[in-house]
Amino acid sequence: MGRNLIARLAQADEVRVFSYDLENDETELRDWLACVDIVFHLAGINRPERVEEYEIGNAGVTRHICDLLRELKRTPKIVMSSSIQAELDNPYGVSKWHAEEALKAFARETGTAVAIYRLKNVFGKWGRPEYNSVTATFCHHIARGVPISISNPAREIELIYIDDIVERFVAELNTSVGPEGYFVSDAVPSTRIKLGDLAGRIQAYHEMKTSLMVPDFSERFNRCLYATYLSYVEPDDREYDLDLKADARGNLAEFIKSRHFGQIFVSRTNPGITRGNHYHHTKTEKFLVISGEGLIRMRHVEGGDLTEYRIRGEDYRVVDIPPGYTHSITNVGDMEMITVFWASEVFNPDRPDTYFLEVG
Repeated sequence: MGRNLIARLAQADEVRVFSYDLENDETELRDWLACVDIVFHLAGINRPERVEEYEIGNAGVTRHICDLLRELKRTPKIVMSSSIQAELDNPYGVSKWHAEEALKAFARETGTAVAIYRLKNVFGKWGRPEYNSVTATFCHHIARGVPISISNPAREIELIYIDDIVERFVAELNTSVGPEGYFVSDAVPSTRIKLGDLAGRIQAYHEMKTSLMVPDFSERFNRCLYATYLSYVEPDDREYDLDLKADARGNLAEFIKSRHFGQIFVSRTNPGITRGNHYHHTKTEKFLVISGEGLIRMRHVEGGDLTEYRIRGEDYRVVDIPPGYTHSITNVGDMEMITVFWASEVFNPDRPDTYFLEVG
């Protein structure tokens, strides 16, 4: 959370950030508390070696910040990340509850504005795998081909995305907390999902290099989860080859497929070569020549006039191919022609909806 918040605050005008972490010392903490306008308290511990470390790392650190502010006679606004487990009777939850109570008491005593966010399972870029985020662990392992273990695939968890948290935190720069001086909220947008579904989606992202199938990105959760997965992919694995089909005409490769928008593929065609001479009953297409010069011809399958479109790559002009029209594209230039094609459905060899018929 800290890394993402700092990256976001770097975009804000007239904001200076002091980042305090394990490598910093007590003097820096005191110096920075002496001048800041707002404190984002995101530090905590949830995987200690000893149970008593919960209280030290969560409640103890929070009390220490309050004590330093008392000594400095300062009342900057404090925004703290807590946990929904603060309502549960376990060592971690109790320590978070005590941290919350310390801040509430400080707010009542000094008038300091305090905002406490009880967070659920956080996911997003830069999370640490094998720590406290199952999403980070799944993404890290699947991206590397390492097996994952799920004891109960039907178990549901509630996830909140890091950008949604950060936006709430940034809004606190200019938000009041109400008459009590503090508030506790767990109202960050969340998504409920079963562990098996979570792992399955991430596995499908991993297989996109070969399947080329992208998920339904109209669902925001898919966009957020895919962005998270991709942040765990090693640099050497971010590039991959497409399955190239080559013959005397040139070559062709499928690029992206989706059950929701069809597929995109690209071809290189040698001078004088014609592709197509077929029609579709339902499938529609778009042709975009991006290099070279092509002649697109089409005619209604029942006959009638022939329509021609001469397209140059530098023009970025798109030609729509309606159903019931046999069509072709010919490289009429003196150099290789590169064309991007979109089809409204993924090619199915069992039901191709493609029928040969000469245009001319």
